[in-house]
Amino acid sequence: MNYYQFSNSSLIWTPKEHHGKNVKKFQKIIEDKYQVKLDGYKDLHKWSIENICEFWAELWDFLGIISSRRFEKVVDLNVPMSDSPKWFEGAKLNYAENLLKYRDDRLALIVDGEEKQVETYTFAQMYEKTRLYAAAFRKFGLKKGDIVVCHMSNRKEALFATQAVISIGAIWTAALPMLGAQSVLKRFQQLNAKVLLSEDGHRLEGKEINMLPKLAEIVEGLPSLEKVIIVASKPDSHSKDISCIRNSCFLDEFLKMGIEVDGTVPPIKFEQVSFSHPITITYTSGSTGLPKGIVHGSSVLLAEANTFFLNFDSDRDSRLISIMPAGTILWLIHISVSLFGQTLVLYEGAPYFLSPTYFWDLLEKQKISLIFIFPNVLEEMQSRNFVPRETQNLSALKLIVLVGSIAKFKTYDFLQSILKDTVFSSAYGMFMYNLFGN
Repeated sequence: MNYYQFSNSSLIWTPKEHHGKNVKKFQKIIEDKYQVKLDGYKDLHKWSIENICEFWAELWDFLGIISSRRFEKVVDLNVPMSDSPKWFEGAKLNYAENLLKYRDDRLALIVDGEEKQVETYTFAQMYEKTRLYAAAFRKFGLKKGDIVVCHMSNRKEALFATQAVISIGAIWTAALPMLGAQSVLKRFQQLNAKVLLSEDGHRLEGKEINMLPKLAEIVEGLPSLEKVIIVASKPDSHSKDISCIRNSCFLDEFLKMGIEVDGTVPPIKFEQVSFSHPITITYTSGSTGLPKGIVHGSSVLLAEANTFFLNFDSDRDSRLISIMPAGTILWLIHISVSLFGQTLVLYEGAPYFLSPTYFWDLLEKQKISLIFIFPNVLEEMQSRNFVPRETQNLSALKLIVLVGSIAKFKTYDFLQSILKDTVFSSAYGMFMYNLFGN
């Protein structure tokens, strides 16, 4: 990087007095309990790295992490980080139980998309949906340690399934829907998956994408699969012939397994697991060989809490929009906002270039606070002059996180020219991270 150029760049954003309310509240707790005086964020950061165990223990309590057994030790600092020391040994918890701790009538999920009727779900409704999925998975025989793979667009069914699978103690993993069959198999053939969740098709940039031929090829390459669940993308999808896909059924048929003979659905049993128990697997890009699986435990819970709640200053009025389907760590980051009672907007499709202002209209319509976006998308928007209307109200938008590649200076300049009082942050490299190494 050209440090001289960076140091002479214009100031993009300066925090105001009302910013950082969550950090300030947490800082006050640290000051009172440990009898220290911390002069702002830099002092708190310094204290956190000098008092690693105390910091993460306090964050655990500050966030109200639900666990059936508290940890005995945060981490053994005598074990080198290169040896991947165990974190929060002794703790028993369930990631999904924490994601579903809110069960009120506030808005949890908004489903939007290309030519799609908007759907909404409260936290209570989201819990009930996940409850049905979890009951069906358990009745089918899914158990702790089993693997469920997913290959589909950015749909609500993937969200409910993710929460249900993790509630059982099973492992969730996914491959992006734009990948070809062989690329998907390079990831999934490393596993011994029991269930595959997919779809018959989806809409992308105005085109209908038929997923069934590719799905048939993927299933043939995964002999361990005992069930293939297909989401019907349209009302007439059930008329499609899926008999050539081994062990397949449509989702609604599968979910009937979760309903008891008296019409009730059993409550969710949240399997209590260790902090390091696998909950999801993501993959490297495969640019240097086979994609390498990265196993994540409940570390994602605290990592995202630190990011979203403390540093992004989120609250229950915040809204995050998810445009990236299941297949990267972003998916788990997106669905983790329910931990803080925030609203997630799932968008199926690609909203960037449908019209000059479609993307900005979407952010305005859904009152989006936070979005993760690729720098190359913004570069293309800039080249096409796809900018907000002069009357556009984007006052809710507080943070844009650039992911997937290094953002150029001109991208920051572009954002600064069209948005006011919005933070721009680069998280390049985050697709493959695992904060706690277990």
